[in-house]
Amino acid sequence: MTDAGRARNAFRALAHPWLWCLVLWMWSPASAEWLVRSAVAQQPVPPPAPPEGEAQIPEIKEEVIVTATRTEGRLEDQPTRVEVLDRDEVEEKMLMTPGDIVMMLNEMGGMRVQATSPSLGAATVRIQGMQGRYTRVLFDGLPLAGQQVGGLGLLQVPPMDLGQVEVIKGVASALYGAGAMGGVVNLVSRRPGEEPVREVLFNQSTRGATDGVAYLSSRWTEHLSGSLLASGHRQSQGDVDEDGWADISGYARAVMRPRMFWDNGAGTHGWLTAGATIESREGGTMPDHVLASTGGPYVEAIGTERYDVGGSAQAIVQGRYVVTARAAASWQRHDHRFGPTQERDAHTTMFGEVAVRKAAGRNTWVAGAAFEGDSYDPKDVPRFAYTYRVPGVFIQDDITLAPWVSVSASGRVDVHNEYGTFFSPRVSSLFRKGEWTSRVSAGQGFFASTSLTEETEAAGLTRLTVRAPLQAERGTSASVDLTRTRGHLSVSGTLFGARVTHAIDVEREDAYEMFNHDRPVTSTGAELLATYRRAPLALTGTYAYVRARQTDDGVEVETPLTPAHSLGLVGMWEREGVGRVGVEFYVTGEQRLEANPYRATSEPYALVGLLVERVVGRARLFLNAENLGGVRQTTWNSLLKPVPGSDGRWTVDAWAPLDGRVLNGGIRVGF
Repeated sequence: MTDAGRARNAFRALAHPWLWCLVLWMWSPASAEWLVRSAVAQQPVPPPAPPEGEAQIPEIKEEVIVTATRTEGRLEDQPTRVEVLDRDEVEEKMLMTPGDIVMMLNEMGGMRVQATSPSLGAATVRIQGMQGRYTRVLFDGLPLAGQQVGGLGLLQVPPMDLGQVEVIKGVASALYGAGAMGGVVNLVSRRPGEEPVREVLFNQSTRGATDGVAYLSSRWTEHLSGSLLASGHRQSQGDVDEDGWADISGYARAVMRPRMFWDNGAGTHGWLTAGATIESREGGTMPDHVLASTGGPYVEAIGTERYDVGGSAQAIVQGRYVVTARAAASWQRHDHRFGPTQERDAHTTMFGEVAVRKAAGRNTWVAGAAFEGDSYDPKDVPRFAYTYRVPGVFIQDDITLAPWVSVSASGRVDVHNEYGTFFSPRVSSLFRKGEWTSRVSAGQGFFASTSLTEETEAAGLTRLTVRAPLQAERGTSASVDLTRTRGHLSVSGTLFGARVTHAIDVEREDAYEMFNHDRPVTSTGAELLATYRRAPLALTGTYAYVRARQTDDGVEVETPLTPAHSLGLVGMWEREGVGRVGVEFYVTGEQRLEANPYRATSEPYALVGLLVERVVGRARLFLNAENLGGVRQTTWNSLLKPVPGSDGRWTVDAWAPLDGRVLNGGIRVGF
């Protein structure tokens, strides 16, 4: 299909009448006001003062509740370490890749965005050496993109409407359920301010990428406000090494997300959103090319339709209890093509949660109940279908033992309809003295096994076999960090470890087979983060050492595609009303490779980037250069295999950039 055809299909699908009716209804102040009146029935009376001697509960901001382990408090006071990428940093990464959040996540310390399908550009997030399927990606605390946002999910989220990004590393099942065995990435949306915001961004790259993004937000009434994100993205197929195979997949994508917020100023507030993503993506042999190795044209393609709705509401009851209700639902349809093989699927996710919170003296406790439903229907490979229903209850207590020490203890019981009952505990502690801060955390969780892994996302399910009935995976992690802040300089060091039993793996050397490991898979290592911030200069340095191990055929080996060493240095100069200049330098060490006929270990490589932005009135002109050294995996070896593997794939895994040097630039205008 041509680029024009993909674009027509994407935008035609986005023009469903019901979707536009929903958008217009949400964007209408009158309808929004009616919704709030119906939900609240009347303007609530300000809560009475608490009894003497009992702590007053402050108003809770939803983004704090979600990103910091359900309890109110400053980020610095949370016993669980939460790493935050603020709006300024989000804007910086947005200028590099306006169409997705891959760059933003890949450059956070201890995290790696691993390409899972070189043919289609799919990717997943690995935290501290853990597999990407263990990372739970949330939108304002809700699974709006489904339970597992692997594959193409990260490539379909434009960052313009994000206020900040927060990451909890390590097992977090006690907080966020089964999908959070490796950690949590929470994407927090921008909240409308008092003044309207109207922004438009246009971007073009030297590799044929075009992005157009618009963001609008305004306050409609004293209590109501809203925002709207609308974007269109296009990428031409690219054959960088001129071997007839597309190193860069082509796609056309449209995204729309309206949001509505309400706040009565007396502790009752909430938000509601709906979203739609339509994409057509194609890779494989270049159009009109016939390769001798593949025996002719070979096309890999996927069409995606995703719709979601979600929201959250909070109220103060009897002046002392904070009651929060959240819910979300998402529907996804995929149409895969692996050469002559077609695989269609439908994926439905349902989520609901009610929680009660109270602060009393030194304690702040939260208790609640949740339900998660996950249904997967592979229409052409029905043997891998499943429907999971998981009700659960949870409790958490944050205790301030002394001004210099606090503890957070939480536990969650989930009853899985296929794998039984699981208890997920987590304990974190915070110690502070002068310029020093330390956190210690440990937790346990589980992951309900599915056929959707990094390997099957890339190769499909038609050829896959399963040795024996799969077992649920269980994970345990622990970490300790130490931070010293002195003036404008902050230095943090972290030691971490994780262990997964019954970990699922996929054999690809001699057979395409899924199985549970009979020995634990482990990941241990250390991180170092240093920041210096003194306007107009900001400097950041990161280093991560990861030793991820698994047992194959009785021999302990390194986990594939997990570099032991990685280093990042970033410098940014920024002045309000003038612009910014940034320089980046990243080093990725050797990685063990599998199912690669050319080599068993990758080459280390370094990437250099440069960003320049200039403010001219209401416009911001930007130019970004990625991978100035032109590093390409195909410089060392071909991406194509001599013969397809047991899983049917013609390509080796991507362990380095495939696109080489890329320049992009554009304009961002505020009205």
